[in-house]
Formats: sequence, C-alpha cells, structure tokens
Amino acid sequence: MANHYKSIVVAVDGSKEAEYAFRKSIDVAKRNIGSILNIVNIIDTRSFETYERSIFDKVQKQSEELLNGYKEQAEAEDVEIVKVVIEYGSPKNIITKELSNLVDADLIICGATGLNAVERYLIGSVSEAIVRSAKCDVLVIRTPE
Repeated sequence: MANHYKSIVVAVDGSKEAEYAFRKSIDVAKRNIGSILNIVNIIDTRSFETYERSIFDKVQKQSEELLNGYKEQAEAEDVEIVKVVIEYGSPKNIITKELSNLVDADLIICGATGLNAVERYLIGSVSEAIVRSAKCDVLVIRTPE
C-alpha cells in the first residue's frame, strides 16, 4: 500500500523553482485525499539588519499576497484543506526545525534552489538543508531547463 500523506508542506518564495514545487504539491495533495496542504513563505529577517518598518511591512504584504494567490489556485483545483503560514527568520532553520513540527508534516516539497557552485559551497542550498535534517519525506522538484 502506498504511503498516505496527511500533512504536506510546500515552501514558496516567489521563485520559478518554488512555482514548480507548488504545482507538484497540488498533484500530491489531490492524490492524498483529506490531506492538509500547508503553503509556507519565510520572511528572511536576516536581511533586515537596519530595521526599517516600512520595508518590513511591504515585504510582509508581498508574502501575504503570494500565499493568498497560491491558496486560491489550490482551492480552485479542488484541494480540500489549504493553510497558509508566514514565518520569520532563516528559511533553512525554520523549514527544517520549527515548521515540520509546527504543522506535523509528513512530507516537505521544495524546489531545487538555483545557486551556483560557489554559493552552494559557502552556504549550501535550502533544499539541501531540508533533505539533510527533515524528519519526514522530502520531495525536491527539479525545474525543467
């Protein structure tokens, strides 16, 4: 019997890679009847060194619009339960440590992040970190070239 996923997390950030991951998450959610699709965007607070309220508000508004747009798409495609989550901090830490516990995820879907070799060597990609540390299944979506 195939594994039935109950709580699926898809990480989105407005990138093309994340868009593909989101499309795939809809397919997976529809195949796993009754599952919850958690669409997550992480606002990387490390980039707000000089804490500027107006910029922060703008970023938060963009994040809400991104998530609500995805939520509408998922519901339009008959995904029954869709939740949106905004978190703050380092994407790598939040997705791997806090989030999977927060929504009790049994599957995390993410895009293969487009970093060049040097960046990967220095910081490693978010998807790499998720694969290494997640306690549940991880599906990394390749973006067609």
